[in-house]
Amino acid sequence: MLKVENLSVAYGDLTILKDVSFSLEPGEWLMIVGPNGAGKSTLINAITGGVPAKGDVIFEGRNTRSMKPHELARGIGVLAQSHFVGYSFSVEEVVRLGRYAYAPTIFSRHSGEEDAVRQALEQTGMWEQRRQSVLTLSGGELQRTFLAQTFCQDPRLLLLDEPTNHLDLVYQKQVFELIQEWLRQKDRAVISVVHDLSLARAYGTRAILLDRGQVVADGLMDVVFSDETLNRVYRMDVRAWMLRMLDQWKEAQPWKSC
Repeated sequence: MLKVENLSVAYGDLTILKDVSFSLEPGEWLMIVGPNGAGKSTLINAITGGVPAKGDVIFEGRNTRSMKPHELARGIGVLAQSHFVGYSFSVEEVVRLGRYAYAPTIFSRHSGEEDAVRQALEQTGMWEQRRQSVLTLSGGELQRTFLAQTFCQDPRLLLLDEPTNHLDLVYQKQVFELIQEWLRQKDRAVISVVHDLSLARAYGTRAILLDRGQVVADGLMDVVFSDETLNRVYRMDVRAWMLRMLDQWKEAQPWKSC
């Protein structure tokens, strides 16, 4: 579905990404992990053309440089980690914007749009709030609204840049489970930048570990998440830290009512 070849991003003498290459098959959920400053978000931006980059991005056999914006939008959807909303659009209006790539003109609609909007709202549990202003939503509801917009776009590849950053645990669980359900459809794939290694391991089918703009490991979760590899990149004993965090829950006594 996707092939990235020698992707590099630099600003003057500062190299952010260096010769990153990988491929992605339908049904895969690829987790992009690594410490702060590793180039994870830049990689997502480079794939979508959001930043100037050297190298090639091949989507379904076509170089993305030769594709028109509406063609890319029909194939690739992007969900950012945060959204600035300064307008009082309703939830439904925001979700409907996901269909712009299918309309003959920016002000026209096409057959099937209403069904697509309703399905996306129902998938994300936002149907009841469809007429509510996005300015009144919680952080989790706002992220689900933009996830619904992405679903409404009906892409085959979903790119997520830390989609649950700053969200409460319940919303983290909701968003990741919604994406997991979306991925079960035919010919779908997901790439996520994930800061939380536990979430990456729980939902990913494979991973790429970046450090200082370069690929350190690429493969199945157990291979990429080996103690030796993680400890070298994060410069700490990752497993020991994770187990220490888990032990706090094991040792804690459940609250007993009188």
